[in-house]
Amino acid sequence: MTAPLVADRFTSTGLERAWQFLADAAATDRTPGVSAIVGSSHGASEACWFGRQGVAPESPPLRRDALYLIASPTKPIVAMAVMMLVEEGRVQLADPVSAYVPEFNSHGKRNITLLHCLTHTSGLPDMLPDNARLRGAQAPLSEFLSRACELKPDFLPGFDVQYQSLGYLLLGEVVRRVTGRRVGEMLRERVFAPLEMQNTSLGLESGYERVPEIRVTGVQLSGASYWNEPYWRRLGVPWGGVFSDAVDLGKLCRHLLGIHRGEPGIVSRTSLETMTANWFERMPDVPERHRRCFPWGLGWQLHWPAHATTFGDLLSPAAYGHWGSTGVLLWIDPQRDAFAVALSTEPLELGRRWLARFTSTVCAAIA
Repeated sequence: MTAPLVADRFTSTGLERAWQFLADAAATDRTPGVSAIVGSSHGASEACWFGRQGVAPESPPLRRDALYLIASPTKPIVAMAVMMLVEEGRVQLADPVSAYVPEFNSHGKRNITLLHCLTHTSGLPDMLPDNARLRGAQAPLSEFLSRACELKPDFLPGFDVQYQSLGYLLLGEVVRRVTGRRVGEMLRERVFAPLEMQNTSLGLESGYERVPEIRVTGVQLSGASYWNEPYWRRLGVPWGGVFSDAVDLGKLCRHLLGIHRGEPGIVSRTSLETMTANWFERMPDVPERHRRCFPWGLGWQLHWPAHATTFGDLLSPAAYGHWGSTGVLLWIDPQRDAFAVALSTEPLELGRRWLARFTSTVCAAIA
């Protein structure tokens, strides 16, 4: 069970406790399967994995090369693609989405900007009203986009906060229209390949046998019933369609910690600090409770210590990360110089808090 430790950052006893926590979760069916990795800017543990590949008790053991649908941590990865365009002077955060997607300029949406989509302040809903119908019909992304352009926002952009996946659908389309390439292609060339994330892609064309089954029975999350289907795996939605493993995501987290420490990276240190700042402090009409207690960066959720969706009790105020509804958590703590990735097959509706408790075991292991 034990993975080699990052000796300069974690105590062996403490990290062993963290691995045992995950092993117990799989043994007691808290989750069918789980993989994890932890580390710092200097290195990472080897990945650990526990449990089984399928939901049924008789399923074979979890594959060491398992690939997970990580869901919403896709969003900050797509946000990095947008920030690369900002660095090149090709877009600006204050640009209206309709400047790049003219058909979006209807029903009061002309003032929705890239910034609003990145910070969940656009007024768009999380999913389309006919989301289930589109998924059931195996609709292409173009149809999701067309329906999003017909929507009327729920509030004026910048005046409230509502978690929205549709904003990232629009951001992916902006990237495509500015670059002439799909966002998945840009990510492969400028993020995944440079970081040697060989098992990571937006959408999955092959290797379905490596993907562990997500336990969706009884889950009420929108679209959950389609997570295990080839259609959804191929679609590559820019709000939640990345497939990866713990090792690859650990490479990304370690790389970002290095950027915080001044090392060169796929984005500049200035861009990363911009992405991980509390943007609600710069947006005067956002409700005060969000500004103080539930801040967002650009794509990244910042640390919410007193809320049910906290990443964990022992992180520093500088921590940021993202949950994935399929049962995923990753966080990065520049102040502690530490990160953790936990990929499970237990949807968050059923198991968010146990992953936050895993975070606490990791933080307690920091030397």
